[in-house]
Amino acid sequence: MAKHKITLLPGDGIGPEVTAAVVAILECAGVDIEWEKYFVGSEALSRFGDPLPQEVLDSILRNKVALKGPVTTPVGTGFQSINVRLRKTLDLYANLRPVRSQPNIKTRYEDIDLIVVRENTEDLYSGLEHEIVPGIVESIKIITERASTRIAKFAFEYAQTHGRKRVTAVHKANIMKLSDGLFLSCVRKVAEDHPNIVADDRIVDNCCMQLVMNPNQFDMLLLENLYGDIVSDLTAGLVGGLGVVGSANIGENGAVFEAVHGSAPDIAGQNKANPLALLQSAVMMLQHVGEMEAAARVLTAIVKVLGSGPEQRTGDIGGSGNTTDFTAAICNALRKRTRADE
Repeated sequence: MAKHKITLLPGDGIGPEVTAAVVAILECAGVDIEWEKYFVGSEALSRFGDPLPQEVLDSILRNKVALKGPVTTPVGTGFQSINVRLRKTLDLYANLRPVRSQPNIKTRYEDIDLIVVRENTEDLYSGLEHEIVPGIVESIKIITERASTRIAKFAFEYAQTHGRKRVTAVHKANIMKLSDGLFLSCVRKVAEDHPNIVADDRIVDNCCMQLVMNPNQFDMLLLENLYGDIVSDLTAGLVGGLGVVGSANIGENGAVFEAVHGSAPDIAGQNKANPLALLQSAVMMLQHVGEMEAAARVLTAIVKVLGSGPEQRTGDIGGSGNTTDFTAAICNALRKRTRADE
């Protein structure tokens, strides 16, 4: 079995707790990983004068893979989002969010299986905003043919290799005829090269309504940055929230797998945090580095634990257990599976 060197960014708040849980689970799964651990966020700022030190970027560029816990982002003031800086600096242009129903997590819908693909590098997230005169601020939306074509190719190639049947581009080209019109035009051109994948589109407000009314009508959603940020959280809410879905940011220079929920400082250090979202991200990471068998075993263990008694699940998903209980239950399921396979 190959040994993997992976950058580890525990984050802050509940980040170190859920990260430690996932590291323990991956060890139980028998994956040989050498972790390079670094601080980011407020702790890195106080220690090194930068919330995202250059040595962190160098480690990710060297290892090509990172696992990242949640990091607190100051609202309105303070340093720029670490997530945004990582995506822009490393050109992690594709955000991938699988959204699937989980056992024993009660929601309004059943059997949801969606893939959300979000362009990660431009749009209103380019950060080009300024005050024209006092009381008037201008934010500039950037949409390029290069980025739109690149993310469309990623989505259609993912559909091709993962057996998905349909890609729906989400836009507001009826109003933003040039910017969103360019995005939609690029998607349609790429779609021509994939005739076996159904390609259609929805205006973003209508798409949100349709998701709430009948999410099962969609297969894959392809969105610009801002729409993708909003809709990916909306779809997570359909299956239980940000605490149960994984996320990946992928580019030619590497990939960062992260939990997209908040750092929840109010419950930090209380053994209440749910590691499931970061664990789902870690499963995606295992698949990315070719550990398909281990990824499958962890997914099987997740389904088994979520389908069992409440004492093995954390309180946010209807359980009576804690972080330690959930971690131990997943590890026990993995050990039983391993013994059964021997």
